[in-house]
Amino acid sequence: MGESVGRSKILQRPLSKQFEESEWVKNPKSLAKSEKMVAKNILHFMKFRKATKQDIPFIVQMLADDELGKLRENYQSPLPDLYYEAFTNIENDVNQELIVIENDANEIIGTLQLSFIQYLTYQGGIRAQIEAVRIRSDQRGQGIGETVFMWAIQRAKERGAHVLQLTTDKQRPDAIRFYEKLGFKASHEGMKMHL
Repeated sequence: MGESVGRSKILQRPLSKQFEESEWVKNPKSLAKSEKMVAKNILHFMKFRKATKQDIPFIVQMLADDELGKLRENYQSPLPDLYYEAFTNIENDVNQELIVIENDANEIIGTLQLSFIQYLTYQGGIRAQIEAVRIRSDQRGQGIGETVFMWAIQRAKERGAHVLQLTTDKQRPDAIRFYEKLGFKASHEGMKMHL
């Protein structure tokens, strides 16, 4: 699937022939400013790989670094064992991919989790669920979030998913606008029950 990097694997080419042959690369003058940032990120410095146990403190730090995350995460040193137990479960499940994003200096600048859910509906279709997308606070505003979603869309297609879905807290209006800009639609009314 890619070259080895320690115990993890690189999950990104310079984002596939399809991207390299796209209008973004062939005609960069036609791009909006944000699209140019995304294209630059993909082609030049971002690397996506499966997370390792050593990455967990960095991931939890990013998860805790926002208004809602700091209320539900327990970022401390050392981290509670519950995070490492969860990581082991994720790592052992072929339908889960916990991803870190690195820059060209091999610093972790983002994370996301993809879950691939097999259904009987849609003729045995697979849904990809994207969760826990975070960009390191000092790296925001550079098009990295858009780049992450472009990569996730491509990855979901590679895994045979027919839809990529997400949930977002209604207390995050900026995130909702961001997802709508990317093409996500609020097509269903989601409900949750905390147990």
